[in-house]
Amino acid sequence: MILPMDELLKVKAETSDQGQRIDKFLTDNLPELSRSRIQKLIDEGRLVRTDGGASLPVTKAGDRIKGTESFILSLPPPEPLDVEAEDIPLEIIYEDEDLLVVNKPRGMVVHPAPGNYSGTLVNALLYHFQGHLSGINGVMRPGIVHRIDKDTAGLLVVCKTDRAHQGMAELLKVHDIDRVYHAIVYGNISGEEGTVDAPLGRDPQDRKKMAVRSDGRRAVTHYHVLERFGSFTYLEARLETGRTHQIRVHMKSLGHPLLGDVVYGPAKVSGQAAGMLSGVRREDIAGQMLVAKVLGFTHPVTGETLRFEAPLPDYFERVLQSLRRE
Repeated sequence: MILPMDELLKVKAETSDQGQRIDKFLTDNLPELSRSRIQKLIDEGRLVRTDGGASLPVTKAGDRIKGTESFILSLPPPEPLDVEAEDIPLEIIYEDEDLLVVNKPRGMVVHPAPGNYSGTLVNALLYHFQGHLSGINGVMRPGIVHRIDKDTAGLLVVCKTDRAHQGMAELLKVHDIDRVYHAIVYGNISGEEGTVDAPLGRDPQDRKKMAVRSDGRRAVTHYHVLERFGSFTYLEARLETGRTHQIRVHMKSLGHPLLGDVVYGPAKVSGQAAGMLSGVRREDIAGQMLVAKVLGFTHPVTGETLRFEAPLPDYFERVLQSLRRE
């Protein structure tokens, strides 16, 4: 069902894509769209496969890539938003007519989802920028092109126009965005620097979690040590890819989960590590110690080179100072 007002997205498959599920192929090549949204669009009859001049609708998300065919996906105009605008303060690091960079606080969910329909970054964006956000990712995620976890603080891009959204999505697809995080992990990590190249997928035991899986999507994290505290290490992690929970799962895979991570960290802290945390306020480590500190990219519209750095949050600085004293 393609209408005159629809936006058309075109993707061409290669021989190497043969046999892959169509919904997964489109998700990999259109990172601005979630897999569930692509599946919904296919169910609505909005995907066409063209091969050798013939055009046929795709009716099943699980159909397989045949070879070197092309796909045309039609996006309907944004629907009226059901999400309420809320007067929540935002720390805007940068803004122009196409995009903005926000310093998200810890504890704020990026977009509405079951159980979190208010208090999110999207609720705040709708109050401050309603009518000036890209609509590519649907009514629940206006302007959102990438995310960081609820309990991760730091920088992320919000797109105000569709042209910026498409450009940023392409940068994400080819891993051409500089994303640097600061983290505090358990233990004294060996070596001054390293790389974790381990594919990630859903944990088969708990679908809400991610895990290292041989059949997962490639995920690469580069890290180097900033400070050592015996039972803890303060490090910098640079993302080469950007998978869900990537740094958290990669650090756990090394045996060094993030301090404060209730999902991937230890259920109980004891021994020397517990002693070193005796001076730390419990509320300061009520969430993983992870900050999206640096964000750099080429502006998708103007071509300008942009780089932003956020200060460490107060709670993060307090934990560092306590560990230094110990």
